[in-house]
Amino acid sequence: MPPANMPCPWYKQLWPWIIIAILACSVTLTLSMVTIAVNNPDHLVNDNYYEAGKGINRSLDRELLGQTLQLKAKLRLDEMTGEVVLLLEGNSAPQTLELNLISPTQPEKDRNISLSQSGSEPGRYVGQLDDKVEGRRFVELLGVEEGKTWRLFEEERVEHDKDLLLGDEPLQGAEDHNKR
Repeated sequence: MPPANMPCPWYKQLWPWIIIAILACSVTLTLSMVTIAVNNPDHLVNDNYYEAGKGINRSLDRELLGQTLQLKAKLRLDEMTGEVVLLLEGNSAPQTLELNLISPTQPEKDRNISLSQSGSEPGRYVGQLDDKVEGRRFVELLGVEEGKTWRLFEEERVEHDKDLLLGDEPLQGAEDHNKR
């Protein structure tokens, strides 16, 4: 007969199993998180940040050209027909314009619209939007004047049947660029 005060083996105790369960859960959750991170990379991070930085200067040159040409645009999106109407003022009148509505966080919601100059009214450009676009967007308008691309770029809240004004805000970052 075994003595009455002899301790039970460790595997018959509750606390070792609770500690083992906590460790097993943490290992399982860690492996799950690593699997999710590997299978779903973050597309918002740019691996080649140096090239992206050089691209900012090229973009700023295009925006400065737009400012030099005194360009301003009034944009209207019609919810019913999907028609995009743009009225362009300034010293440029290309045959076509490219309008990009860029979502800051969801690339699948980006839209690219080609705008053609209206034959009846100078400075009026018309295009077609396939689906409804609303919310915060980076609005980029690109055109070509004498072989050089100009750009109007602003962050706007896009709503149908509401005019968006491009070129009405001061150009950010141009002060340092002009000194070079």
